[in-house]
Amino acid sequence: MTFPDTELSFSFELFPPRTPAGVAKLPAVVAQLSRLDPAYFSVTYGAGGSTQTGTYETLMQVAEHTGVPVAAHLTCVGSTRVGIRALLDQYRTSGIRRIVALRGDLPATAAGSEAPGEFHYAADLVRFVRETHGDHFTIEVAAYPEMHPQATDPDADFQHFCDKMQAGADGAVTQYFYTAGSYFHFVERACRAGVKASIVPGIMPITNGPQLLRFSAACGADVPRWIRLRLEHYGEDRESVQAFGLDVVTRLCNELLDGGAPGLHVYTLNQSAAALALWRSLGLAVPDPD
Repeated sequence: MTFPDTELSFSFELFPPRTPAGVAKLPAVVAQLSRLDPAYFSVTYGAGGSTQTGTYETLMQVAEHTGVPVAAHLTCVGSTRVGIRALLDQYRTSGIRRIVALRGDLPATAAGSEAPGEFHYAADLVRFVRETHGDHFTIEVAAYPEMHPQATDPDADFQHFCDKMQAGADGAVTQYFYTAGSYFHFVERACRAGVKASIVPGIMPITNGPQLLRFSAACGADVPRWIRLRLEHYGEDRESVQAFGLDVVTRLCNELLDGGAPGLHVYTLNQSAAALALWRSLGLAVPDPD
């Protein structure tokens, strides 16, 4: 599986810090990650998806400290056309040229897969960005090789992905996974459906067993039984968990890149150590600090 004429793209996801300590730590984290020459940093939609203010402040901080392009997450949940238009105008004025368009997490009380607000699906958001700003923004959307956790039908879920691409998305980034076959199967299916854009695999380093299992249960990412059992066996032995996790994720990334994946998008959780270790393990350049 290959993506012709596509250079490898490496990128990192951050979230707006939730505490004063997190705010103080972020500049050092992005400085270390910027040494890996990422194509961009993406910043999620506020703490728990509740506000865009933190997203904008973090985007500007990252751009100012690193000079690396940044991508703003936009979500449908609770959004209005007036509000999204204002955000897009603000981003454009600030020199931001990349958007990650998402439906967003539904409130716990919401039923079905339709987001409350004026944009029900990510495809609606993509279409609105194109209608209001043409080709100014590069737009990424989400892909779910193992099916969206709130989807009830795999075919309908895949059609939602195709709708986003047809609405004008430039590319996609996947939910994280630990079985390369799920990614390759999804990409092959997308190619058969006429999708020509790059689908970049999302990568979650394994550094904390209970945290990973909790995240995965919430977002529907499958942790294979053999990985879960090893993590449970290591328990609070952080050194063993991290060594095992680095080996697992290195093998996964090598398999993905060897199989033609167009790059990697790493969910950093605002930490740099795991990404730096992964880059070294993959044999990618990690410059020595000045």
